[in-house]
Amino acid sequence: MSRYDTELIYERTRARCSRAEEREEMSLPASDLNKKADGRTTMELGKVLPLTAEVKDDHLFIGGCDMVEVAKEFGTALYVFDQADLEARMDEYVQSFKKYYGEKAQVAYASKAFQNKAIVKLALEHGMCLDVSGGGELAVALAAGFPAKRVIVHGNNKTPQELREAIEAGVGCIVVDSRIELGRISEIAQEMGVMQDVYLRITPGVEADTHEFIRTGCEDSKFGFTMREDFAFKCVKTAIETPGVRLTGLHCHIGSQIFALHSFREAIEVMIQFIKRINDEYGYEIEGLDLGGGLGIAYVAEEEPPTIESFAKLTCTAVKELCAEYGVKEPRIAVEPGRSIAATPGVTLYTVGILKTLPGIRNIVAIDGGMSDNIRTALYGSDYEPVIANKAGQPRTKIVTLVGKHCESGDAVAANASIQDPDLGDIVCMFGTGAYCHSMSSRYNGQTRPGIVFVKDGQAKLVTRRESYADLMACDLD
Repeated sequence: MSRYDTELIYERTRARCSRAEEREEMSLPASDLNKKADGRTTMELGKVLPLTAEVKDDHLFIGGCDMVEVAKEFGTALYVFDQADLEARMDEYVQSFKKYYGEKAQVAYASKAFQNKAIVKLALEHGMCLDVSGGGELAVALAAGFPAKRVIVHGNNKTPQELREAIEAGVGCIVVDSRIELGRISEIAQEMGVMQDVYLRITPGVEADTHEFIRTGCEDSKFGFTMREDFAFKCVKTAIETPGVRLTGLHCHIGSQIFALHSFREAIEVMIQFIKRINDEYGYEIEGLDLGGGLGIAYVAEEEPPTIESFAKLTCTAVKELCAEYGVKEPRIAVEPGRSIAATPGVTLYTVGILKTLPGIRNIVAIDGGMSDNIRTALYGSDYEPVIANKAGQPRTKIVTLVGKHCESGDAVAANASIQDPDLGDIVCMFGTGAYCHSMSSRYNGQTRPGIVFVKDGQAKLVTRRESYADLMACDLD
């Protein structure tokens, strides 16, 4: 081999390494070794904590259960929910909306945030309706014994089969997302000899202050009927005249993880004006208005989200005031909270498996989960508050990046985060993971999905078992 050949190989290798380093920098958030650990103990983390969280003998307890013992009994990675917190949030939603709007207010738990049979049954017990997206969520709801008449069906591309399943089940309402879908519902309903209640999803043109991936009320959205060029208004007339369906209401949703409540009032004003125009020009009364969900929660200690009651007061008051202003009969109203019910009560437990120090770059703590059980950090750059459950009373004195076990450079669940000084075998508790973590989980690298445990009054109950290797292959055909 000539010297030229040797140098060429060296340059190509160096270029490949350089590109790999660039990809690495793009995948993991920039390290901040100058960042100072916050020194907080677990109980100083404020609103990120589940309702019943406490520290005893340096261990984290939730629902009266020692998280270290729960991890030993059920294994990690593991989703754990504070059942008392779930129930308290459900009750606060139902009671707050009744307080400010009476019996004409409904609260539908948004299954997309987190769904299994256990939480569906809790929603039923606490007087909620249910919002489902897709045939699978509907199937879980029905299997859990949830009344179909209290189910609202969502989705921007419901398949004909999913629509048929919903209509056959007798769901209370289908939220229509397009004229094509309206036609499909009409055809199926006529074939079955039924009249299906529908809402039209309207895009109100309100840009909520949230991440662009979870902003849904702006004009550039795949969801709903745009109001541009009077398209939505024309589609209302089509819906009124379509056989087999009964237009009973309108729906809007402006996004998720919203702190600025004024965004909801702006959307409500748009919708009330729209209802007024339908009344005046079509002589048709819209009976219901579904305002969607989107109330934010605290993922980090510094965040101060609005309360459930303040959200209820603002939305209900806005509907009443704007109906009076525009001369519109007050409609039934509905909201669809998901994250603000499930997120904070849920935590994820992991076991520390590897510790690495990259001098001048970052401290790495590798846990036995990652992007397969929490994709939000890789997808949105989400922030979380971690603690070590067996050192919960100690201050967080170390800055680390908690990485997962998957073959991706960007597989991290918390970057540059404060935590207690970690050791191998420690149990890490990640707060605020109750929403969209289990729902968006995967089997990447053959990782089995974690089990789910509900804790309450000192009892830990397995409500969804951990997947097995056999589950990974259950659908494969020889």
